[in-house]
Amino acid sequence: MELAADSDRSAPVSQGRLTDIAIGVVIGRTSEFFDFFVFAIAAVLVFPQFIFSFATPLDGTLFAFLVLALGFVARPVGSFVFTAIDRRWGRGVKLTASLFLLGMSTVAISFLPSFESEGWLTVASLCLFRMGQGAALGGAYDGMSSLLAMNAPEDRKARYATLPQIGAPIGLILASALFVFLRMSLTEDEFLNYGWRYPFFVAFAINVVALFARLRLAVSEEFDALYAKAELRPRINPRLLLDEASNLIAGSFVPLATLALMHMVTVFPLAWIHLNAPENVVAFLWIEIFGGAIGLGGIIASGFLADRIGRRSLLRNCAIAIAVYAVISPVLLGLGLSGQALYVFIGFALLGLSFGQSSGVVAAGFAMENRYTASNLTSDLSWMFGAGFAPVVALFLAERFGLWSAGVYLLSGALCTLAALTLFRRNMRQRQAEDRSWR
Repeated sequence: MELAADSDRSAPVSQGRLTDIAIGVVIGRTSEFFDFFVFAIAAVLVFPQFIFSFATPLDGTLFAFLVLALGFVARPVGSFVFTAIDRRWGRGVKLTASLFLLGMSTVAISFLPSFESEGWLTVASLCLFRMGQGAALGGAYDGMSSLLAMNAPEDRKARYATLPQIGAPIGLILASALFVFLRMSLTEDEFLNYGWRYPFFVAFAINVVALFARLRLAVSEEFDALYAKAELRPRINPRLLLDEASNLIAGSFVPLATLALMHMVTVFPLAWIHLNAPENVVAFLWIEIFGGAIGLGGIIASGFLADRIGRRSLLRNCAIAIAVYAVISPVLLGLGLSGQALYVFIGFALLGLSFGQSSGVVAAGFAMENRYTASNLTSDLSWMFGAGFAPVVALFLAERFGLWSAGVYLLSGALCTLAALTLFRRNMRQRQAEDRSWR
């Protein structure tokens, strides 16, 4: 989670430096999301046949989605481990170690043999490497997004807050386009034997570029001074967890509808179509690419809207809209390719508007000395609860009970978001009252 702004506590930076921070943030987040979507698409198109060939297509996909979820479970662990590294050896060592782990875990997946070759060793290796990816992402938090938000112009803070988020649609578009190219250029056997490995090599290369781009800024003396003045220091202790328990809970569930929707319009429908209409997979990946472009536009638009009406108001309205979408989405998904396109385009429009401002909306509720670590931990928990198990739960429900049950699952996420926003508002009022009584 990125930090909300407290302009009086942060160090002003020049427009040029603010641009440098923005570029570093976009590169870093794009590389992270590209990694994620490469693994997620492979979990649908490759792993059920290549890694879980002993199971039925449905069970193989569910197993692959469980492995996908392991990455989100490992993220909080990575945050604790790499925060300790940060405190002992510094931000540069932490970033290098975490991104090295991410790159090595990603490229190692590309060398995995099939289940027929190595049996359960292949399955165990995939689980281990996916957990390595998750732990590395938990440790890759560099505070650059926080610094960007805290130094953004007062009247354009929501617009600047969208910059870290645009990495998601860009990563999806690039990953989907790469798999479309491979599926159209290779036969099915060629794709399953070696073609699917290339996106993981590309992800490794992008991680190397992202590492140098982020290190150039994050470890410079000038930015060290900015981090220090803004009090962006890692702290993990039981006191932090006790003091911020209520806001950690609220922060973990505020983005629930948004993150569940992300998987409901990307990974879940791709799996459902691959199982029920495999001949439409490439066409659906094209739909995803156009949907990603719509989502990108929605993210940009969310900045202008949130600057006018406020982040929490926008998120509350989006959660209500997502609840309505959850009711009609099963009908759209069952109407064939045209209905599926409409399902994706509407879903991505809502996703862009909500995802653009979902990051950092509760950070202002954290005490200043806790924000750096509490925001990172909240991000890990929200991704685990909101996104980690969404594909496997939605696919299981849809195949077992029908598409309507997946809509109910998304509806529950929207209701959780509305409840969490209410809890956060109550916490903020209570903290403000305590601050006034202390003065």
